[in-house]
Amino acid sequence: MIYFTGDLHGDYDRFKSKELKKLKKGDTLIVCGDFGFLWDGSKKEQSILKKIEKFKYQVLFLEGTHDNLDLIAQYPLEEWNGGKVRRISKSVLKLERGSVFTIEGKRLFVFGGGESPEMDLRTADGTWWPQELPTIEEVMLAREELAKYDNQVDCIVTHECSSTVRHFIDMDGEHTNIMTHFFDEITEKVSFKKWFFGCYHMDKVIPPRYYALFEKVLPFE
Repeated sequence: MIYFTGDLHGDYDRFKSKELKKLKKGDTLIVCGDFGFLWDGSKKEQSILKKIEKFKYQVLFLEGTHDNLDLIAQYPLEEWNGGKVRRISKSVLKLERGSVFTIEGKRLFVFGGGESPEMDLRTADGTWWPQELPTIEEVMLAREELAKYDNQVDCIVTHECSSTVRHFIDMDGEHTNIMTHFFDEITEKVSFKKWFFGCYHMDKVIPPRYYALFEKVLPFE
């Protein structure tokens, strides 16, 4: 079964929760950005990744606004289940932005990234990456990928959400960027059953199809 959760920020104790202990062999956990276990490449971090690799279930994640994107880009790029991934280890994969994956019979469109509110401060200490926001080319490629499937998927997985949903959850819905514009576009053009996103450190259902995630672990079905 496929499960989704929100930002982990490198907190290994989150894996000790009752919800995650229920996951079984063959299950899939997808982290909606800010995975956080690829940050400084230290021995301690590598040790934790080896522990995660030994879980019964596989762990997939997409980039958020607190992931070391330069470090992640050093891992090998490969094709997997219809899309592109960075293979961190045998059972830990980073899902590449703009890909459509078929996982356990479900079609998932993934588009990671966001816009750091503290960008200026993080630029100063070298922990902000301009590739957090997509390029026009990446958006165009994502459109082409969705078109291959006639703009029909079972699920959309992102870190950020559309400006419409941001407004609904009392965030700054007036502030837009290339990513939120694209998400507004696919809200109208793409057929999907559920949309999971992280980013805002809240667990909230936005009827009828949107799920803001932080600590909760939700199954697709």
